[in-house]
Amino acid sequence: MKAKVTGLEGVVAADTEIGHVNGQEGELVYRGYWAKDLAVRHSFEEVAYLLWYGKLPGARELDDFQSRLAQERRLTPELRRLLEAMPADAPVMSALISAAAAMNREEEGPPSVEQAVRLTAMLPVAIAYRYRRANGLGWPEDAGAAGEASADREGHVAHYLRLLFGRPAAEAHVRAMNAYMILAMEHGLNASTFAGRVVASTGSDMFSAVAASIGAMKGPLHGGAPSGVIRLLEEIGTEDRAESYMRKLLERGERLMGFGHRVYKTLDPRAEALREVAAALAGSDPWLDLARHTEQTAIRLLAEYKPGRRLFTNVEFYAAAVMRAVQMPPELFTPTFTAARVVGWTAHVLEQSRNNRIFRPESVYVGPMPGKD
Repeated sequence: MKAKVTGLEGVVAADTEIGHVNGQEGELVYRGYWAKDLAVRHSFEEVAYLLWYGKLPGARELDDFQSRLAQERRLTPELRRLLEAMPADAPVMSALISAAAAMNREEEGPPSVEQAVRLTAMLPVAIAYRYRRANGLGWPEDAGAAGEASADREGHVAHYLRLLFGRPAAEAHVRAMNAYMILAMEHGLNASTFAGRVVASTGSDMFSAVAASIGAMKGPLHGGAPSGVIRLLEEIGTEDRAESYMRKLLERGERLMGFGHRVYKTLDPRAEALREVAAALAGSDPWLDLARHTEQTAIRLLAEYKPGRRLFTNVEFYAAAVMRAVQMPPELFTPTFTAARVVGWTAHVLEQSRNNRIFRPESVYVGPMPGKD
């Protein structure tokens, strides 16, 4: 007898109030709000608050929450030494696994929002610190030895970009990256979220659960970078080349990277939101403008060459455009995805701990049996 559902696809393993994914209808909901609306109208901090507390913050709540998050934007001396001691060629994701696990202390107690705040604040700083040291770049002078922001009021996304590049980011880039990171926060019971919930179901701590989630995200089948889309946009180069270049690809039977999705059978709502952000920033960044024109052309050509296939823009297309616009190094695509998704992971760990039952699926033995006497 073989396993009935290899990979658990279609198996319901948990009830959740955090997020809802409906691929057939192109729906992505965070706690009763359309994720695409949150990405366009709200900040990273507001949506993190929503996922952890179940409601959007009021003005005073948001002010207090931003201060708490800013206060945790630091690496302890121990974490800095850990990041420095890892081999120079160790991937950033491996460093993040170690850093997350090392944050746990015996006295931490059960999973809490305070721990979620600390992890969410720490990961971007750890990514920037590890990246800059590995590339012989000094730590930004205005960030302090431990990575504290020079201004506590600096937004979470702006702070991350400043630490990475050593200078304040353009407002258009902050807005685009803010939308991307909101849309990357949560996506149902995906592999990395499930890994975290499984660890949490054993009664283990928040930090170990997040380390497990990072390990799952590290796999190229889950957290793979949208490098194919970036190559497509770079090879197109200018808007006037988009149609002729993509026609040649389609006539050779090749894929247009960034179109079609395993879950969404209509327009990916995350792509829809990033498209709206790109439209609002028209003229502010040439790469976002090229992405908008390329998408419009690709959809028209796909309808011509592959009628009935229902190939729509997926989030990777605009994620690639945003990453290329802000000049994010390719090796930091998946770590940046991780710095956003940690909000969803920790929300799920909190939910799991409140109504816990250890995960214990069964397997079907298909090996040989010993002979009978």
